[in-house]
Amino acid sequence: MWSRLSSAAVPEAERLDWFTEIIAHELVPTAIRSEHAGSFHAEAAVLDLGGVQVSRFGFSSLHSRRTAAHVRRGDPEQYQIGLVTEGTMSLDQNRSGSGLFHGDMVLWDTSLPMESLALPGDGGLIRAVTLSFPREAMPLRGARVQRLLAQRIPGGHGMGAVLAQYMRSLAAHGADCGPAELERLGTVALDLVGACLAGQLGAPDELSAETRSRALLERINTFVDDNLGDPELTPAAVAARHGISLRRLQLLFREQGETVAAAIRQRRLERCRADLADPALRGRPVHVVAARWGLMNASVFSRAFREAYGESPGEYRRGRAERGAHAARNINEACAERTPGGSARP
Repeated sequence: MWSRLSSAAVPEAERLDWFTEIIAHELVPTAIRSEHAGSFHAEAAVLDLGGVQVSRFGFSSLHSRRTAAHVRRGDPEQYQIGLVTEGTMSLDQNRSGSGLFHGDMVLWDTSLPMESLALPGDGGLIRAVTLSFPREAMPLRGARVQRLLAQRIPGGHGMGAVLAQYMRSLAAHGADCGPAELERLGTVALDLVGACLAGQLGAPDELSAETRSRALLERINTFVDDNLGDPELTPAAVAARHGISLRRLQLLFREQGETVAAAIRQRRLERCRADLADPALRGRPVHVVAARWGLMNASVFSRAFREAYGESPGEYRRGRAERGAHAARNINEACAERTPGGSARP
């Protein structure tokens, strides 16, 4: 489960010190100052993935500095990689600097001094997701990794995009998973970090065959999810897009306990079901919903939907609409039972 913390319950004069303590406990000791110390706001959530930790933060603008004295005071001997999802941030370490960035990632070593600046976006806060893991868990040689410290890692294409999307997904859905699933997610996170950094270094051969396979599978899964609306998305097309044989693709998916075709079909059906349950899309014909997700044959879609969920697409949509209307009536009746002042009628 996420461990969630918020400065809302902390007196305003103490919030910056409170956040400094949170960062020291969850990441590393560092000195933090802010031009908005009197109105500082921060929130944090931390999730353990069994040796890997994912943290998400929202905070007001700040400047942080980790000195050699801070390192001596507390060093978890980790690599940490941060993704900025809102606002901008810069980081300097090991005589390198990222410059201000948004939507990208940066790597740092907790055993070295560093300095960072964070500026808010339109929402007034900086939001970031951080992965923390032991240095010995890094599947690349330390001397090579040092070259990437404080270097901006693009989050918009290639393995960088896969890693960034995975980090966002962990932050959004990690709490829905059980302990065994969380450990697996931590393993995948390390594989993706290794593959992403190896790509930055031009050294993919330094990764183990197992790590390369898991990272490839995650990249393929991301590609499939992003292209479900394409009716030409077939196992053969997926294999060709990633430069592997159809047999190897099938073997990769067998490790997930499913075939490629079944995975594509199930994910398309899940997207269709979500659209059919959406009141905003109620006027959209069922066959249009299906076509949006690459299912062009209406009768085949209807049959597959019934096999998967026990009712036709139309029945499912009507049932959801009726339940929504029933819930709305209950709310209206409850409101009608109260006086304008909010007290219940006798």
